[in-house]
Amino acid sequence: MCMATKKPTKTKIVCVSHEEDADGISSAALIKQAFGGTSILVDYPGMMDSMESLRNDDQLKELYICDLGLNKKNECEFVELLTNLRKRSVKVTYIDHHDLDKKIINQLEKIKVKVIHDINECTTVQVYNAFKNKLNDHAAFVAACAAITDYMEDRPLGSELLQIFDRQFALISATVLTYNIVGHQKDPDYLLYLVDELSESKYPHEIPNSYEFAQIQVEKLASIISQVKKSMKVIKNLGYMEILDSGASGAVNFVLGLSGKEVGVAYKERVDYGIYAVSVRGSKKCKVHLGKLVNKLAAEVGGSGGGHDKACGASVPKEKIKKFIKSLNESLGK
Repeated sequence: MCMATKKPTKTKIVCVSHEEDADGISSAALIKQAFGGTSILVDYPGMMDSMESLRNDDQLKELYICDLGLNKKNECEFVELLTNLRKRSVKVTYIDHHDLDKKIINQLEKIKVKVIHDINECTTVQVYNAFKNKLNDHAAFVAACAAITDYMEDRPLGSELLQIFDRQFALISATVLTYNIVGHQKDPDYLLYLVDELSESKYPHEIPNSYEFAQIQVEKLASIISQVKKSMKVIKNLGYMEILDSGASGAVNFVLGLSGKEVGVAYKERVDYGIYAVSVRGSKKCKVHLGKLVNKLAAEVGGSGGGHDKACGASVPKEKIKKFIKSLNESLGK
């Protein structure tokens, strides 16, 4: 007599979130507090490769994807993967605040992915707002800090959360958390440790050596100012420079401020991917939605990109970085 093969019991809950800033780390922490499970932290170049491992995971029950904006290069692949997971009855929730094509939202909703998307609030605030009945009071503080680090503490929900706490305490906590995240990008175990600590309602100052490490990062940033003054190039509509010994996201605000232009660009080589990781920032006077523009221009040179109106990033093939800068400068002129 043949015995029917028993299907594996689905028990696994996974959150895939952005590893490079406090919004991504904090989103993963709140998902972990609300639902348990494990976290997978990714950067944009490796995002789809990391998610591909979930395609044939028979134990996967629920998947939460946080703070990972899509672009023209990966959006179709992203929808295809989630379609495959939904066919296996995996519950999928996508929470994000980057600019997203309406047709992609429609495609995701058609396959019954729960989409929580608001460009006016950071991802962690949206996670908190959606699942606050499953979260403790400390989660509001984590969300407020994430809003600060994403320059979105003046938005309706973010500002409401920030009013609960002493502003200076929230500012220094958010800064310390950010510097620890940026300084540990080559240490994935530490980033997962931060997710665990935040999910257990730890304040940044309660995490061992967090202030000491933040001080090291501050010293590094201070040294970048003189490098920017020396190496930055200024053209008609933007200032730009290549960064050699620190993260591009840490230097780009100095480029923006010191260039006197409405847009600043900093880029650093990622040898592991054969690309330049590009950070772009706009001043308050900048009227162009940089996330949309960078998405388009990066795709034209075989890369990918996107983000917010005043802050975004891109992955650009090494040999195309000059063309990308030139196209960005010309587009801003229009």
